[in-house]
Amino acid sequence: MIRVVVADDHAAIRAGLVMILGDADGVEVVGEAADGAEAVRLAERLAPDVVLMDIRMPGVDGIEATRQLSGVCEVLVLTTFDLDEYVRGALRAGAAGFLLKSVESSALVDAVRQVAAGDGVLAPSVTRRVMREFASTAPKARPAALDALTEREVEVLHCLGEGLSNHQIGRRLHIGETTVKTHVSRVLTKLDLRSRVQAAILAQEAGLLDDQGDDQVSGGPARP
Repeated sequence: MIRVVVADDHAAIRAGLVMILGDADGVEVVGEAADGAEAVRLAERLAPDVVLMDIRMPGVDGIEATRQLSGVCEVLVLTTFDLDEYVRGALRAGAAGFLLKSVESSALVDAVRQVAAGDGVLAPSVTRRVMREFASTAPKARPAALDALTEREVEVLHCLGEGLSNHQIGRRLHIGETTVKTHVSRVLTKLDLRSRVQAAILAQEAGLLDDQGDDQVSGGPARP
């Protein structure tokens, strides 16, 4: 059972999200929060698998709450606003995914499942420009931190840069998903990253792949 906390300052929207997730098989909403501070308190007390986090909330906003929850649980940001400053802030804070509130109910539930499984999710409308922007903000030079990775971990990082899920990485590298999760965790730890989305961005910045992130924009949410 995937345990979820829903954080949104609009009661009607929060109720709608709770209803959508509550009707999904294998998903349980264990808490609701009206602001970021409450979301952090609930997450620390209830230990959910995922916090579905709005960005614009009174007091502690969703970005700061996401930063505080790094290492506590996965955060999937859901917002009305397709603004670059929000996307950048959420991903740098360690969000595992970023979706717009216009997302279909089925895609939202699927995204929660993906994030709970350790995958990342980005709304198709923001994937291309996010990857391009992050990749263009730094020279394509190999960061020194990559030297700490094993050959297999570099392969996993390359796969993350392509937006592959754990299952897809396992199939490509002929290893089990549990082993993939272990490698991803080690990559994040060695590179001091908070999420696989950040790892995908670093792979782009380091020039480990040739703009293959563009190919991820099709159909449903892309999986960094």
